[in-house]
Amino acid sequence: MKYSLLFVFVAAILVAACGGDEPTKKEAAPTAAADEPNITLGESTFKTLCVACHGADGNLALNNAKKFSESVLSLDERIAVVTKGRAEKGMMPYESVLKPDEIRDVAAYTMMLSKVVENR
Repeated sequence: MKYSLLFVFVAAILVAACGGDEPTKKEAAPTAAADEPNITLGESTFKTLCVACHGADGNLALNNAKKFSESVLSLDERIAVVTKGRAEKGMMPYESVLKPDEIRDVAAYTMMLSKVVENR
């Protein structure tokens, strides 16, 4: 009995010691700074929630949706519109659907659509 406890103890030490080198750390994928919008995520959100009324290029204008090529709203104003919606135009608020950073990301993506349209 005495030897079996000693054996278990020594085995546990050997197992712990045989771990080898420290595990290699995986390099983190590059991410946008916390205060910068993630355009890729914004595009994904836009394609999921917004494209039905605004269209893929932001100019469908279905259901009274604003054409981004005609919009003069700043990023902060767009964030406010996505957050609170525009009841008078039929746009629902997304504050209960999206997190604040997701709202910022999709608003930033709409700015990109305006630039693409303006450069045509």
